[in-house]
Amino acid sequence: MARKKKIIEVEIIDTIFPNKSIGKYEDQTIIFKGGIKGQKVKVLLNRRKKNYIEAKLLEILERSPLEKNILCSDVKDCGGCAYQTLLYEDELKLKEEQVLALFEKEEIKELNYLGIEKSPRVEGYRNKMEYTFGDEIKGGPLVLGLHRRGRFYEIIDTDGCNIADKDFTLIRKRVMKYFREINTAFYNKRTHEGILRHLVIRKALSTRDILINLVTTSQGEVDPNNFTKELLSIHGLEGKIVGILHTINDGLADVVKADKLNLLHGREYILEEILGLKFKISPFSFFQTNTFGAERLYSIVRDFIEDEKTNIVFDLYSGTGTIAQILSPVCEKVIGIEIIEEAVEMAIENAKLNGLHNVDFISGDVFEEVDKLKEKPDLIIIDPPRDGIHPKAINKIINFAPQTFIYVSCNPITLVRDLKIFMDKGYKIDKMKLMDMFPRTPHCEVIVKLERQ
Repeated sequence: MARKKKIIEVEIIDTIFPNKSIGKYEDQTIIFKGGIKGQKVKVLLNRRKKNYIEAKLLEILERSPLEKNILCSDVKDCGGCAYQTLLYEDELKLKEEQVLALFEKEEIKELNYLGIEKSPRVEGYRNKMEYTFGDEIKGGPLVLGLHRRGRFYEIIDTDGCNIADKDFTLIRKRVMKYFREINTAFYNKRTHEGILRHLVIRKALSTRDILINLVTTSQGEVDPNNFTKELLSIHGLEGKIVGILHTINDGLADVVKADKLNLLHGREYILEEILGLKFKISPFSFFQTNTFGAERLYSIVRDFIEDEKTNIVFDLYSGTGTIAQILSPVCEKVIGIEIIEEAVEMAIENAKLNGLHNVDFISGDVFEEVDKLKEKPDLIIIDPPRDGIHPKAINKIINFAPQTFIYVSCNPITLVRDLKIFMDKGYKIDKMKLMDMFPRTPHCEVIVKLERQ
C-alpha cells in the first residue's frame, strides 16, 4: 500500500512529542509530522515500518475542536508555528501531556513534577528572526519572509506574524520594498544564481538594540551606502539600529554562514541584559530566542541549587556561558566547556564585561575535555544540544560523582534516554519542571535535578 504512494484522508486521534500525529486507516497505524488532535487531514503514505506506516501531511481538511485561536493571517500557509491556532492554556496542557508521556513510556516515576511555567510573553517574544528572499509563485515578485508550509522553494510574505517583534516586521517590509524597487534578483536554490539570500534581525529586548545582517552571494553588488541610508530612515521603530552588517555566503546549503562579513554601520553586536548581567550577542552567537523566557529558565536553575553546597561547578555544553555567569555569584568557581570556539570567545568577553573572576571557559569537545579536569565538582550543570549527551561522554561525566546534577534539556526524547543511565548509576530525580520557551511551537525545555543516593 505504502509503496504506491497512496493519498488518504484520516482523522488525528492522538499526538506525540515532538509534533507527530497518529491516525488509523484500515486497521493500520499512520504516523506523520504536524497536525493537531481532532483534525481531519489528507496525507501521502510513504514507508512501511514494523508497526506503522510513515506518511506526509498534505492538507488540513477540517479543523480540530481544540483550534479556537485563529488570529494569525498566515496560519494556513506558514510553516513556522504548529500551535498557532490553540489557546495558550490548551497549548501548555498539550506540551505537558506529551512530555510526561515520554517519562511514562520509559517507566520513569517519582518525578516530583512541579508543573509547566508559562512564557512571560506569548506574542512578539522572539529576539531573532531569519527571513529568506524568494518568490511566492514561480516568476512572481520578490518576497522576503518565511518558507511556505512543507515547501523548500516557496516563500510567503509573513505580514501577520505575531511571534516576531513589531520592529522586525517594519524592517522586513522596508528591505523587501527597497530591493523590489531596484530590481535585485534573489538567489535561486535550483539554479544557484542570484544575489539576495537572507535577512537576519536580532533585537535585545531589554536594551532595544537592533542588529541587521543582510546575507547575499558575491554574484552582484549591494550599494552599502544606499542600503544603510534606507534602513536608518525607517520611522516608528521602538528599538534603535546599532549595527548593520553585510554577509557574503556562496555556499550551496540553505543556511546562514559567512565567507566574508562586512560592517556597514555601527557595531557588530547588541547588548542584552538578563538577571542583572550584560551579554554581548554577535551575528552568529547562540542566544536563547526568548529573552524573558530565558530569564525564567535560568531562574529555575538557580532556584534548584539554592539549597546546595556549590563550591565547584562544571557547566558542560556551556554555549556563550550564560548559565555559568548567572551561577558565579553563588559559587566558588565555575568551569564551562563548549565545542564552538566563537561561543567560548564570547563567553570570556562577557565574563570580563560583568567583572566575573571565578569563571573559566574551555574550548573543546566535552568528551575529551572532561578527562583533563582536576577539580572535583559539587554540582554539574548539563545543557546539551538536541542529540543529548554523547554516549561516550555520559559515563565519564557521571564518574565525577557530584552530589547534584542539573540537566537542562531542549529535547525530552534524548533527556529520558540519558536519565535512565543516570538512574542506573545511582542517581534519583529530586524535582522536575517544564519551561515554555517557544510559544506556538511544539518545543519545550525541561529542567531536572538529580541527587546521588
